[in-house]
Amino acid sequence: MRMRFSILVLAVVMAGAAPFASSAAEKKYGPGVTDTEIKIGQTMAYSGPASAYGTVGRLETAYFEMINSQGGVNGRKITLISLDDSYSPPKTVEQTRRLVEQDEVLAIVGQLGTLTASAVQKYLNIKKVPQILITSGAAKWDNPTAFPYSTYLYSPYHLEGQIFAKYLLKNKPDAKLGVFSQNDDAGRDYVRGLKDGLGDKVATMIVKELTYETTESLIDSQIVTLKSTGADTLFMMTTPKFGAQAIRKIAELGWKPLTYLSAVSSSIKTVLEPAGVENAKGLITALAVKRPEDPRWENEKDVLDYKAFLKQWYPAGNLTDSSNIAGYMAAYVAVKILERCGDELTRENVLKQATNLTALPAPLLLPGITITTTPTRYTPFSQMQIARFNGTTWEPEGALINAIEP
Repeated sequence: MRMRFSILVLAVVMAGAAPFASSAAEKKYGPGVTDTEIKIGQTMAYSGPASAYGTVGRLETAYFEMINSQGGVNGRKITLISLDDSYSPPKTVEQTRRLVEQDEVLAIVGQLGTLTASAVQKYLNIKKVPQILITSGAAKWDNPTAFPYSTYLYSPYHLEGQIFAKYLLKNKPDAKLGVFSQNDDAGRDYVRGLKDGLGDKVATMIVKELTYETTESLIDSQIVTLKSTGADTLFMMTTPKFGAQAIRKIAELGWKPLTYLSAVSSSIKTVLEPAGVENAKGLITALAVKRPEDPRWENEKDVLDYKAFLKQWYPAGNLTDSSNIAGYMAAYVAVKILERCGDELTRENVLKQATNLTALPAPLLLPGITITTTPTRYTPFSQMQIARFNGTTWEPEGALINAIEP
């Protein structure tokens, strides 16, 4: 009798435990996810004034194809739906709504551009759709209180402005500084960082500030005006098309200011070569990543892996185009986030994993730089290094500079 009672008790306990065990192992899926697929989306400038950045989306597509050939993420293939928005905010809104409401993607990943991503930031946050790893360094992406679903993976523009200011105060404190920037959030972030870094030297160092619109065809007149001020130093925040124009015009005028070129226009392939590499010699910029064409990194494993990836999966991708590096890193981090989600592939968990990265050593980052995000701080890293173009590659100068105040 006692034995029968013990067996009965055991059966009841096991019966009660079974649902719990089943629940613990239960898969949780959000939109766009099945046992075999993870569907994500993005908008990209494949046409329009910023079409040089379209290579970012093409590379990311190729990267996910490589991952899928290796079995995908936890047995699921990644489907990236990458739509052209022509770098036009109204079109970004249209295409993003399609991705969310018709294609029903799990998340928007690697969306390109400050203007364009801003146009859908409120919509995606209201819908609670993760808008992660945005290819833009605008300060607005680090606002987890107002926009918790929007994160980014790019050198912060404000940080970059601060770093050049620190470099200038140390190396050319008597500079007569001209400032040329795009008239949008990105340009304003760069200039704000520059001024924050210069502090009380702003009034004495900056002799002229000018902007341009992305709808302009030429910016020659602004460059002529800046030269006429007697500026011997120039801070330029431009997208590739206008960066190349400015460098050519500066050379044409015979003007030789110490020129800082923003990282968003530091691509050798899409900016410096069209401008003329001879015209670009001596330009400085700030880097967070290794230049894969630089001989100093040629035997590093991450550089070798990157070159092998381009050769096999994206042969149209130019080694010297920094936009390709941005796409490669974003795709790598996206895969890491999805891996960490395991079988809980919900929008909430994607956001959780994207905002809890701790010292992630992504490929091609300079030694000493890792990616860290927290639920209260989305800025991915806080260090960069000044580099000078020597006619072939960007050559680092000095040590890493940390421009984030304590």
